[in-house]
Amino acid sequence: MNGNSLGWRLGLQLKQWLSQEAAPLRSQALANRLMDALGSEDSLRGPLRDLASQPLLQQALYGQGASRQAALSSLSQQLRQIYAPAVVADLLDLLEAATGLPVQRPATADAATTSSSTSVRLRQRLHQHGPILVAIGPGLALAAAGALVFAWLARELDRAVFEGWGWSGGVVLVVVLGLLQALSLGPLRALRQRWPLDREQALQPRQAWRWLGAAWIHERGLEACLNLVLLLVFLGDSALQLGDVVLRYSLTALATLTPAVLLAAHWRLQRRWSGAAGPVSALIALAAGLSLLHWKQLALSTPLFSVPAWVLLLVYGALQLNWQLPSSEGEPSGTPLQRLLCSQWAWGLLLGLAWAVVSRVREQL
Repeated sequence: MNGNSLGWRLGLQLKQWLSQEAAPLRSQALANRLMDALGSEDSLRGPLRDLASQPLLQQALYGQGASRQAALSSLSQQLRQIYAPAVVADLLDLLEAATGLPVQRPATADAATTSSSTSVRLRQRLHQHGPILVAIGPGLALAAAGALVFAWLARELDRAVFEGWGWSGGVVLVVVLGLLQALSLGPLRALRQRWPLDREQALQPRQAWRWLGAAWIHERGLEACLNLVLLLVFLGDSALQLGDVVLRYSLTALATLTPAVLLAAHWRLQRRWSGAAGPVSALIALAAGLSLLHWKQLALSTPLFSVPAWVLLLVYGALQLNWQLPSSEGEPSGTPLQRLLCSQWAWGLLLGLAWAVVSRVREQL
């Protein structure tokens, strides 16, 4: 026991909350309070969220007699198997201060037999992220397979219809997205509610089909108009066939959606994803990155005017910040940085810049 440790101070705060609340604190409410009390200290943020979600913690805090002590012993043993010794020490201090009961401490020999701190951290991360990866696996696999199916269907339609009309693949993609968005405002209004993907649905195998539709419907009408215009600017005169355009669009949307879902699940933030924000952000960042790396202004031309890539980057980024930073009242919101990292726009930005660097390196080689 260390009366000056961070875990001990959090435990005393938790004990005070328990004495003030008439009803038991549920897992999410408890996690939110602990995150607020933790402040800027990030080392315990993940372990505390996991601890708050443990049913054994509720038994240790609100149980009676022998069952309470048994729950506390089982919980402390479980923590010792997962976390590094320094993290375990803080968590055990918290439990001891909050419950007022003695907690069994890990023996020195146990710490000595630990192979290395690296293996402990790896086991901890696997414990945290393994269930999330398993949960999103069906949706991720279905979306990847769906991208191939959509690309094949687009090639067949292009060969049968659009090649004869002389339409480019980018124009057809924009028309399809615009048509779906228009239908979602009228006869297929339910699409705007059913197709966007949120965190809870992303983790449910039975809702895996939602991963297929998330990139094709925008929840915000203004964002839909903006993304369609930008896609038309970038892809309107593209020489790529429709199948290639659809494949790249689908895979880019999936590549920006996956890390956003993983982080939202890890931080337990309630987020919703829809539309072309990821691909559009990647295209803008790619153009701006290439402009910077070649040290010359790269402009995107429209029938009326030309727009420098860096201007698009700033304007589109400002609009996305306005949409992504606000949090929904009554929902776990996290920090502003966490909310940004749970957005497809942020991952599209990183993907586009990374691809610009790769393209420049390939040119040099």
